[in-house]
Amino acid sequence: MHRLMQVRKEPDSGLLITLFQFVFTCLSTLHYQFDPNGRYYMRSSPVPFRKWCVSAALFFTVNMMNNWAFAFDISVPVHIILRSFGSVTTMAAGWLRGKRYTPLQVFSVAILTAGVMVSAWADAQSKGKNMNTSTSDTSNSSLQAGLVILLVAQLLSAWMGAYVEDIYRDHGKDWQANLFYSHLLSIPFFAAFAPVLTSQFARLRASQSFEIPPKVGAALPPIINSLLASTSQHVIFLTANALTQLLCITGVNMLSANTSAVTVTIVLNIRKLPPSNLD
Repeated sequence: MHRLMQVRKEPDSGLLITLFQFVFTCLSTLHYQFDPNGRYYMRSSPVPFRKWCVSAALFFTVNMMNNWAFAFDISVPVHIILRSFGSVTTMAAGWLRGKRYTPLQVFSVAILTAGVMVSAWADAQSKGKNMNTSTSDTSNSSLQAGLVILLVAQLLSAWMGAYVEDIYRDHGKDWQANLFYSHLLSIPFFAAFAPVLTSQFARLRASQSFEIPPKVGAALPPIINSLLASTSQHVIFLTANALTQLLCITGVNMLSANTSAVTVTIVLNIRKLPPSNLD
């Protein structure tokens, strides 16, 4: 959610935010796979390398499409509502891959999805957020393109969830390896966007330095104060965002290794409920 808000606020920085998150996660999880005696200093994995490549390609594509959608007049509430179909699409992907679900499971997912959609819509209305800012034919066309992008991303995400579930079933539930390789093998794809990333990074470095509140500064060592004062505030925010995303995606991977893809999307759907509706 936090990254959605950041990308919506500064859509031109979405690519850089995503790259930084991928690199940060990759470096933070390197110790899981590092082996000084292994080939390429990596711990051997029972999962065929090509399967990690497929998983990473799907992961990268889904992330890029979700970010890209914001360039087509897609508001955050609409984004959340469309992604609430995750349980439905994941169940459909599982069915196509041979899984079968009971009528009670299907009904439960349908009720949950409808509840999250209504809740997100009501929360947006109560806070005065626009669900649809389109006012012209051009804007409507842009919105429709964004909706198609989100729909395709949702379908790919569902297929990815089912694919990773099959990997865990066939080769063991090594969620640390999935977390590492899905990010590591995605990074080379960013090379195609090098000019855009260079421009975004230049703007990021040009932002004003981080301002430390006096009370906070008094409690910090001088060297930390000096480091923060000489660092762009956007770099600080970018790092904080990457850290929160690392915590989030680590939890998602741990959950996916211990339950089904449908259950994971159900938990993520519940997470989308506004806090006031969870009291």
